[in-house]
Amino acid sequence: MKNIMIAFVVLTSFTINAQNSYEKGMEKAFALWGENKTTEAVQLFERIAKVEKDNWLPPFYVATIEILGSFGLKDEAKLEAKLKKAQEYLDEAKTLSEDNPEIMITQALLNTAYIAFDGQRYGMSLSTKNIILYAEAEKLAPKNPRVVLGKAEWNMGSAEFFNQPIDPYCKNVEKALKLLDTDNPEKYHPRWGKERGEQLLKKCKKG
Repeated sequence: MKNIMIAFVVLTSFTINAQNSYEKGMEKAFALWGENKTTEAVQLFERIAKVEKDNWLPPFYVATIEILGSFGLKDEAKLEAKLKKAQEYLDEAKTLSEDNPEIMITQALLNTAYIAFDGQRYGMSLSTKNIILYAEAEKLAPKNPRVVLGKAEWNMGSAEFFNQPIDPYCKNVEKALKLLDTDNPEKYHPRWGKERGEQLLKKCKKG
């Protein structure tokens, strides 16, 4: 009995230490990201992903940072390197968390990065994929504010491209902002949206 108790204490201590190490790593990675030290943040998320092999969040954040960093790039080789790496980590996250709406809309964002770089080359094929991704994500999580906001922004961008009014989609931006007021994701799960939603709402009021 004594040996069983000792084993239990050792196992519990190991679990707590591992959890503390994970949390410290995640906090540090988010802090680096917040300081715009994206390279260091990516490297730390990569190291965490190697340890936390069953956790979709570290690879998800590697992909997210690389995708966001690709917008505005003019060098195709650099853009391709970032988005290829992002896709690899996003695929890893998908295998760990299937039918995850957060991953779906991030895949759509990756596709949008390609479209933004060269709409003529990527627009037709990836636009269709994005429509499907947003529809699937909305079906799975109709009250997820990032899903609602992402789909609204995608539709607004499409409307602008075809010289159509964005007004029909502004109500969904407002809906996303209301959903964000009660949004309570788990620790380290995505919680963004408010700042972007407010930017889009200002755009709606202007136009």
